[in-house]
Amino acid sequence: MVDSVPDARLDAPAFHRNCMPIWAVIAPFLEGRSGHVLELGSGSGQHVIEFARRAPHIVWWPSERGEAELQSIAGWRAHARLPNVQAPFCIDVAGSNWKQASDFPALLAIVCINVLHIAPWRVAEGLFAGAQRYLAKDARLFVYGPFMREGKHIAASNAAFDRSLRAQNPEWGVRDTADVAALAAAHRLRLVEVAPMPANNFTLVFDRIHSAPSI
Repeated sequence: MVDSVPDARLDAPAFHRNCMPIWAVIAPFLEGRSGHVLELGSGSGQHVIEFARRAPHIVWWPSERGEAELQSIAGWRAHARLPNVQAPFCIDVAGSNWKQASDFPALLAIVCINVLHIAPWRVAEGLFAGAQRYLAKDARLFVYGPFMREGKHIAASNAAFDRSLRAQNPEWGVRDTADVAALAAAHRLRLVEVAPMPANNFTLVFDRIHSAPSI
């Protein structure tokens, strides 16, 4: 749930809880680098604005599907007046409307927060397919949310949350890190870090799998 605030901006309670822990994982990678970072599923837009404020040397690209969320992102962007935040655009991660490669810059990173458990598995497939297509050679993909480990929930509250999600939509649910890592590997991406987060969440960090040099 999100609470509305004036001029179409939304205030997501989760942002206030998880923004800084997520940033603590992303920031060391971005330090000393420049380039473009895409956030998929920007929600209210608060994360991308805060990250852009903290990394002014990076160009940030917010995206969403819903009109209310796109308007909220635009509202936070107008409010913040940061020159390094692009206008939000609509991306259906499971669909075919990703920007054309000729129009989209090679990405230093992709950030995806609280998406995979409230979306069908085909969204995860689209996420990693797009990451394979658009991430630069030494880029990273950061995926935040609740995850199972080795087929088991890490807390009773996560198990209850998973049941509630599947009751709302059988295609939703808390994903297992092993399944996500296998999907990533199929798209030439490797899980390199599983960073514990508050409230029984994780940030999964992926990099590219590079072919071994021929001998």
